Amino acid sequence: MFQRFRRTRLNSHLRSLVRETSVGVNDFIYPLFVRSGEGIKTEVASMPGVFQMSIDEVLKECGEIKKLGLYSIILFGIPDVKDSIGSDSLCEHGIIAKAIRAVKEAHPDMFVVTDLCFCEYTEHGHCGIIDEKHQTVNNDATLKISAQQAIVHAKAGADMIAPSGMMDGIITTLRDALDGAGYENLPIMSYSTKFASGYYGPFRDVAESTPSFGDRASYQMDPANRREAIAESISDELQGADILMVKPALAYLDIVREIKDNTSLPMAVYNVSGEYAMLKMAGKNGLIDYERVVMETMIAFKRAGADIIISYHAKEVAKMLQK
Repeated sequence: MFQRFRRTRLNSHLRSLVRETSVGVNDFIYPLFVRSGEGIKTEVASMPGVFQMSIDEVLKECGEIKKLGLYSIILFGIPDVKDSIGSDSLCEHGIIAKAIRAVKEAHPDMFVVTDLCFCEYTEHGHCGIIDEKHQTVNNDATLKISAQQAIVHAKAGADMIAPSGMMDGIITTLRDALDGAGYENLPIMSYSTKFASGYYGPFRDVAESTPSFGDRASYQMDPANRREAIAESISDELQGADILMVKPALAYLDIVREIKDNTSLPMAVYNVSGEYAMLKMAGKNGLIDYERVVMETMIAFKRAGADIIISYHAKEVAKMLQK
């Protein structure tokens, strides 16, 4: 009785003072998807509120989110032409390099993270060069072109690089390449524990990256493997990653907490497209109190140990926090 009575006496101000976990606008990185053209802002049917945008529209969006206090974005490029090795991502005139330069010129105070992968740029939709014999990604060949892509991003002005392909040895490869090119201080946010998940479906619509054959289970992680998940992140820490990440977030909060307890590095989570779409659809159909559930979900990420949340909800969460 005493404990129950004591809690009821806490007014809203006092509750905020003693709250153990809080969410702020500085916790978020907002994903943006850029393609060539002008005046393009195409909403993705499976992800309401998420758009493919031309560079001019991305610049407008950056101006809008800055008004909400959001200064961190992660860029994904969608090229006009795809090939077997993702050549557009290896070119200083490719869509991602152009977008980085444009954002940094128009918004020098914007912190620009770049997704480093090949699935958006290849005709087959996989995350690197294909080993035709085994019909999977050739890890070592992909490492070589990943280093090229990292230098392209760095030269264009990226503030942080986030390799998402889950290639073995990727952090060592990128760290050596960046250091050798004079970018010793450019941080790497590793997709260190990335599961072969069913939650990625809507992302493949917006990024146009659905594999043309097979799946990515040979180079992403089995959702059932807890110990391996922790080992993957610790391995990337030893290779020189600056930030570790768990992706997806919602179904893997136990993994977030265990990695957090085993590392001194900052932890990120990627609140992925399927998680976003579920809440959007549930809210649209009146099944949940949408804003309340979104904020409760963000608190869960922070409570589990996340320091950074990459989320398609970031813009609307910033508006909620302003209210």
